[in-house]
Amino acid sequence: MFDLACKCAIVTGSTRGIGRAIAEALIQQGARVVISSEDAADTARVAAELGQPGLACDVADDAQLAALVDFALAELGGIDILVCNAGITGKAGPFAGIDMDDFAQVMAINLRSQVVLCNQALPHIAARAKVNGTSGAAVLISSLAGLRGNGRINAYALAKAGVAQLARNLAVEWGPRAVRVNAVSPGFIATELSGPLLADEVFMARRMAMTPLRRPGTPAEVAGAAVFLASDAGAFVTGHNLVVDGGTVITDGS
Repeated sequence: MFDLACKCAIVTGSTRGIGRAIAEALIQQGARVVISSEDAADTARVAAELGQPGLACDVADDAQLAALVDFALAELGGIDILVCNAGITGKAGPFAGIDMDDFAQVMAINLRSQVVLCNQALPHIAARAKVNGTSGAAVLISSLAGLRGNGRINAYALAKAGVAQLARNLAVEWGPRAVRVNAVSPGFIATELSGPLLADEVFMARRMAMTPLRRPGTPAEVAGAAVFLASDAGAFVTGHNLVVDGGTVITDGS
């Protein structure tokens, strides 16, 4: 049910962290994956390491998103799976003192880019699903931050809440054409970017006390959720926001 042999995928932000783990997991299940990030050198290096095609793409640039889709079609012959993972946190701080230029960048990269890329890729996914008599899938990476109030990463949290709603809207729009669209909301995941927080004993004590499993998650655990949603194992799941957070969102902290 998790077999992705002969499937073709795009994963944005796939040179490190959660994005790379998702790309590796899809490849393990037999998929061909276009590797992509905004850094051309990183993209080329990781693509070579994983033995997959790669193309640098600034997801805030509509033309580059279109080129990414065209590249996938040319290199892979079609698209079955889209994973929109690329994102930034932006500047921390309350809305009262927000930098609107930073806000615009966060929204452009974390939310607008997913709208644009889905609009460009989903018609191709639907066409391939019709020809093959199968279903296609898009997995949009949201966040636990989009499910709870947050006084520090407001623009990020707002964008990620929008991503989960985007998945619901697109699921309604594309379901009749055999394309499933879901979101994944990771909680606190141990990555290179979360290194400073992992080293902060006070933060970790407080955050792990709020997490029933009492540990951070791993990128591979988020990748497992993405594979489920992209594969036949999740064939009757669409419009869902799968929370991968060790239970943080449901606990009372006790």
